[in-house]
Amino acid sequence: MTDTTAMPRYRGVFPVVPTIFNEHGALDLEGQRRAVDFMIDAGSEGLCILANFSEQFVLTDAEREEVMQAVLKHVAGRVPVIVTTTHFATHICAERSRRAQDLGAAMVMIMPPYHGATIRVAERGIHDFFQRVSDAISIPIMIQDAPVAGTPLSAPFLARMAREIANVAYFKIEVPQAAAKLRELIELGGDAIVGPWDGEEAITLMADLDAGANGSMTGGGFPDGIRQITDPYLAGRREDAVAAYARWLPLINYENRQCGLLAAKALMEEGGVIRCGMARHPIAQLHPATRAGLIEIARRLDPLVLRWGR
Repeated sequence: MTDTTAMPRYRGVFPVVPTIFNEHGALDLEGQRRAVDFMIDAGSEGLCILANFSEQFVLTDAEREEVMQAVLKHVAGRVPVIVTTTHFATHICAERSRRAQDLGAAMVMIMPPYHGATIRVAERGIHDFFQRVSDAISIPIMIQDAPVAGTPLSAPFLARMAREIANVAYFKIEVPQAAAKLRELIELGGDAIVGPWDGEEAITLMADLDAGANGSMTGGGFPDGIRQITDPYLAGRREDAVAAYARWLPLINYENRQCGLLAAKALMEEGGVIRCGMARHPIAQLHPATRAGLIEIARRLDPLVLRWGR
């Protein structure tokens, strides 16, 4: 049984930081730093960089390194930062994870190894993959359990890895019926499950909190709104959390179902946080009507993102 008594205990709202590009598609590191400052000012209790919602899949290795260095240096310990280090090759994922740790990352987030629509690894290989990455570092690992990997990770298997692999202690669950899986994972893993976390832009946040989630990794556009849900819930005021969830759910839903990873950048652009909210080609840009719908819903809630840069 892995001893997690000395494991850092992170909880609360850790949104994904979008990667900021200029109108030509090049990295905009000034905008990147402004996005980070806004997200911290808006109440983010931690940040996650280089995730799928950060468009990590359109970055070169050199650009990944550039973004990681810029963000970790700029945050300078103000909040803990999770760095996504997913790669199919075990040794590359381990090297990425060790590099993130050396630069000051508080945790790494990793998906199980996969490639395309068909290349997968069996449970034995996945267990060995995470064991070898864990052996290379001394900070926590968050396993990202998401449909994009196309890799079934049963609750019993995740719980076993938490018990047997020293640094595996956090889990971002973003599969259908996430609350049921979180509940089972906590029951099976016990104290080895340090961080059972909600994912998928908080669209299932209330159910996941009721199932025992103690953290949430959302989009980066309105952490102040998500805090209005998680703060009272984690303080034992469930009814206040339910009321806040009802207020913010239309915006959460619009982000999740209409805008995806472009929502945070559209909101940041509208509020003057960044100059350009474009994704990198070939990701399609938001239709003007979709963007207008997002901004309309957001204005009714007055999130900091629409005021921060004005």
